[in-house]
Amino acid sequence: MTSQTKVVTFMLLFITSVVFSQKEITTLEGKELTNKVRLNFIPVAMPTEGFPNLKPTMGLVGLHYQIPFNDWLYGGAGFHYAITGDQGGLFTLGAELGINKKIINNLYFDANFHFGGGGGYRILVNDGAFINSNIGLQFKKNNYAFGVQYSYIDFYTGAIKDNTISLFVEIPSVFRYTAYENANKEFINTTSSETFFWKKPAVKNAQQVRFDFFFPTGNSKKDNRSPLDETLYVLGFEYQKYVSDNTFLFAHTDAIYKGLRAGFMDLFIGAGYHPYQSKYINFFGKLGIGAAGGRIAPEGGLTIYPSAGLDLKISDHIAISGHGGYYRALDGDFEAYTLGFGLKYMNLSGGTELPNTEDNTFKTQGIGVAINNQTYFDVSKTDDPNNVLSTDLQLIGLQFNYDILDNIYVLGEAGFAYGGRSGGYAHGLIGIGAKTNMFWNRLNAFINLSGGAAGGAGVDTGEGIVVRPTIGFNYFVKEDLALKISGGKLYAPFGNLNATNFNIGLSFNFASLLAKK
Repeated sequence: MTSQTKVVTFMLLFITSVVFSQKEITTLEGKELTNKVRLNFIPVAMPTEGFPNLKPTMGLVGLHYQIPFNDWLYGGAGFHYAITGDQGGLFTLGAELGINKKIINNLYFDANFHFGGGGGYRILVNDGAFINSNIGLQFKKNNYAFGVQYSYIDFYTGAIKDNTISLFVEIPSVFRYTAYENANKEFINTTSSETFFWKKPAVKNAQQVRFDFFFPTGNSKKDNRSPLDETLYVLGFEYQKYVSDNTFLFAHTDAIYKGLRAGFMDLFIGAGYHPYQSKYINFFGKLGIGAAGGRIAPEGGLTIYPSAGLDLKISDHIAISGHGGYYRALDGDFEAYTLGFGLKYMNLSGGTELPNTEDNTFKTQGIGVAINNQTYFDVSKTDDPNNVLSTDLQLIGLQFNYDILDNIYVLGEAGFAYGGRSGGYAHGLIGIGAKTNMFWNRLNAFINLSGGAAGGAGVDTGEGIVVRPTIGFNYFVKEDLALKISGGKLYAPFGNLNATNFNIGLSFNFASLLAKK
């Protein structure tokens, strides 16, 4: 065999292996869920008898993502945050279970129970654990809904508790996915059928890690009422979902890691628009509205954040983003000009109808969503009212894993305290992980290295930077549902925090269909 023949043979074998490694997409079984995004408002009477300096009412907003288990039972997770009163900086994370049952025509009975952790000023929330139970009526049409409920909210180791009437609105969010066993594979679409499952418009999404600099101005003040004029260094995460080619909705959250003692954070939802897009550059404008606070003078929390910037694409899926904006409390004095940059990952998911392209190759990305209980032992404290120097912390955590290879993934996590006299402590982490293949049919092992911003409630993280290595295993009770157990350390390089960590929870694993290019 001549050398030229060997080269041709090798090329043919390579091309054949690539082609035949791609399966026909009609063989990929899919599932569809109509999930709900619920936004509710709860006016909460404050304990003014014991704390006469408080404003009488706190306005609490809840942002919930709810998943149906059948036609009447649902579960989910949600954040709550203060927007009026004087509790700006109160944030919570929790899990919930609910019932939704038709009464007649478009009228439904709706009830749910929510448990979570978080808080703001420790003296009012103590451990941070709280429950929120709701029962009421809902009017629903075409999966859009609004309702009114009787609500009971109780930080049961603290002073905030109230019976009240709350309101909510609900919008549908269609989610198409496949089993995790199909993750990280390639598919080709050669069918012209209009009826197969994935024949749907693909939805553009973007996830972004953000690094921002806030430059306070005006009457901005610290929590001790002294002027706030230090530059604040902020780490954040943003998710964008496009509703048209140039219009998107987004949610983003930030936490401080330098410039103030750790404890400031925010959460925004909003909309953005691209006035100009090209192959390499996208300009955008955005307006977010949400809540912010912690380590600044007591405020209501309601904040707006207009911004503008550009994305510089370095590949089909990766862009470097730069932005500037104006940050303003509507129920307080805090304001700042902002500059920042971020690393953005973009994709088209959920369908085979792609805009502006005739590409017919697709891939599946493995995703894991876990909710867990986190225990941190002997956590250093700095200013506990009872002069406690250390405590054991209990957190509720929500973690997302995104596969980048079969055994390598990136992760993002949020955690909020509910036990250990540290209500108001929270962290946001990003990192990378590696996992083994399955062994003994039901097990795999993993190792994670993550870091980010953490603080609040006197936990001694310094200005907020933390690092957390963990190692653990998943035990698969079902194909896509695993018991997740891990342990590690949580370390603050600029504080005294150096705590041993143990985590246990449940992980739901699935795969999303993505356009390859």
